[in-house]
Amino acid sequence: MAGRRAALLLFLLLSTALTSVHSQEEEGLQEEGLQEEGLQEEGLQNEGLQNEGLQNEDLKEEGLQEEGLQEEDLQEEGLQEEGLQEEDLQEEDLQEEGLQEEGLQEEGLQEEALQNEEGLQEEALQNEEGLQEEALQNEDLQEEGLQEEQQVIESWTSNVKACTCDCESADTATRNPPLLQPELPPPSPQPQLDTCMPECPYHRALGFESGSVTSDQISCSNQDQYSGWYSSWLPPKARLNNQGFGCAWLSKFNDLHQWIQIDLKEVQVMSGILSQGRCDADEWVTKYSIQYRSVETLNWIYYKDQTGNNRVFYGNSDRSSMVQNLLRPPIVARYVRLLPLGWHTRIALRMELLMCTNKCY
Repeated sequence: MAGRRAALLLFLLLSTALTSVHSQEEEGLQEEGLQEEGLQEEGLQNEGLQNEGLQNEDLKEEGLQEEGLQEEDLQEEGLQEEGLQEEDLQEEDLQEEGLQEEGLQEEGLQEEALQNEEGLQEEALQNEEGLQEEALQNEDLQEEGLQEEQQVIESWTSNVKACTCDCESADTATRNPPLLQPELPPPSPQPQLDTCMPECPYHRALGFESGSVTSDQISCSNQDQYSGWYSSWLPPKARLNNQGFGCAWLSKFNDLHQWIQIDLKEVQVMSGILSQGRCDADEWVTKYSIQYRSVETLNWIYYKDQTGNNRVFYGNSDRSSMVQNLLRPPIVARYVRLLPLGWHTRIALRMELLMCTNKCY
């Protein structure tokens, strides 16, 4: 029993010793752990300090960077301000240049305006001079025309008595009986020769039928509009006794604004008109009037009757008959126009002009 107790006590003592050893070891380990923790904490603190240092360095670097950026920004702002100032200066320079250019342009415009005014004045003077020259030329032409008319009248009436005596004994269908009063009135630009018949006992054809009147001597009011079918019925076809297709002048328009004109090439004495209708259709002129002038620049003159009204000549009543209208007094002119006043179906005409002669053939 005593041995068991002793064994138990030993066991207990050993257990206690082991327990204390274990506890000491644990405490040591705990202390080591605490130390390690302390070291770790110190390490962490050191790391924290290092981190803080790094952070401080980063902050410093950031601060330096920010300062650098700020300096760069300031430099950029300075450069921008300098650029803006330069731009402002450039704009001011451009504005000054623009003002100078505007000033130069205004000066140029003023010079142009002055030049234009001078040019207009010169043109006005030239136009006035040209108009004056034209007026003088027209006056000269009118004087020449009147002189030519006078010369024609004088040459025409120079042998009145001799021609009258010869013609009274002549046997001709175109001779007209002498008037009772053969005295001549004084000549005028538009001669009113009431005693023209003794001077003009004979009439000769101008040459429509014979062809001596050329195409360029005959024109009409709308000659430039003739085309197609109408191109075969031009004014030069208006020849007495003309036959075949295109045997007459057909007016493209049938109204009171149409005319056919003859250029005699020189001032002559015209004493009558012969007219016919279209050869192949019932178309003809029933009545007409006559205009004339001796110079192209003069106004047209209507042939008047004894009452001072425009003379109306009566024309054809069929397509083939020839109707003669004598002019008493005759016309002294270069240009003659026949103006249709009435027509059957359409304005159609074949014609011949009669010229007065003071010689008996």
